[in-house]
Amino acid sequence: MNEKKIIELKNIAVSFDGEPVLKNLNLSISDGEFVTLLGPSGCGKTTTLRIIAGFITPDDGDVFFEGKRVNDLPAYKRTVNTIFQRYALFPHLNVYENVAFGMRVQKKSNAEIKETVTRMLELVNLKGFEKRSVSKLSGGQQQRVAIARALANKPRVLLLDEPLAALDLKLRKDMQAELKNIQKSLGISFIYVTHDQEEALSMSDTVVVMDDGEIQQIGTPQDIYNEPENAFVADFIGESNILDGVMLEDYLVEFFGRKFKCLDAGFDKNEPVDVVIRPEDIDIVEPAKGHLTGTVTAVTFKGVHYDTIVDFKGFKWLIQTTDYYGEGSVIGIVLNPEDIHIMKKSAYSGMFGDYSSYSEEFDELGDAEAAAEAEEEAEG
Repeated sequence: MNEKKIIELKNIAVSFDGEPVLKNLNLSISDGEFVTLLGPSGCGKTTTLRIIAGFITPDDGDVFFEGKRVNDLPAYKRTVNTIFQRYALFPHLNVYENVAFGMRVQKKSNAEIKETVTRMLELVNLKGFEKRSVSKLSGGQQQRVAIARALANKPRVLLLDEPLAALDLKLRKDMQAELKNIQKSLGISFIYVTHDQEEALSMSDTVVVMDDGEIQQIGTPQDIYNEPENAFVADFIGESNILDGVMLEDYLVEFFGRKFKCLDAGFDKNEPVDVVIRPEDIDIVEPAKGHLTGTVTAVTFKGVHYDTIVDFKGFKWLIQTTDYYGEGSVIGIVLNPEDIHIMKKSAYSGMFGDYSSYSEEFDELGDAEAAAEAEEEAEG
């Protein structure tokens, strides 16, 4: 990957109807990088994409493209192309003409158009589909036509706003791999928006995790998953048990009244911290051999593993294991230093990580239904 910066967003702020949508956002994207903006609905990721595209002008801050400020440059003059969730293909044009459309607008020669369309359709595995009506294509094939059309204009950056959301699971996974291959073969920057954590982790060079109009963490998929910077990131990317702890000294943390060795350092002595333990990293042993002992309160079969909820002193953990332990089983667990991750306290501390609701949500639903029935009977 080229380390040359192609896009830089500096101190970007945007409000809609007085409500802040982006708050002092700073982001740099390298030439040839696959960057994913990841976060829940309303976090500001699509607004960020639209600022890069030129569809929105920021209230404050600057947008740079290859070192030149482009705040006032209209969308059609930017060397970017956008693919939306709805592909916006022209139903009256066949596949060839859909891909050729932008080049015809630019008055390219027929020879250049033919050469480019042929190459783009080969790239997206649609060779031989030139004369096919787009209305006769499957969702996945329509998606490929949209990609070919966007790439035919030779953008420096391709923007993709949840482009696979309408596809079924298997096709989505196939298209994830295909998009990554296309990006690698072309060597241009892709900026991809999704709320799907697995999609972000499997496709990206860099993941930008966003919430509430702010960037929470930027890093490789491995960094984001293994070393989350706060409780929001730890909870949003995969499953996490997040506990209150105290960093006694470098490489030594205390939680649940027990001291554990860890690989983290640089915290103040006796600093309160959040402790992250991923469900798949926990080893189950006989109760007498465990660092901690708990009782299984719920088990859900997930195909490859069991999601096992275990109560430790009133705090419920999620453990993912290929072994079955029934409700009521008493188990021990062993935690290795490399499986314990330490985070600084943040505004998100205390909001995530206890799986009490995991096994009780159906009971709560039942209670609500019973209350509604009782109310109906009383009114009747």
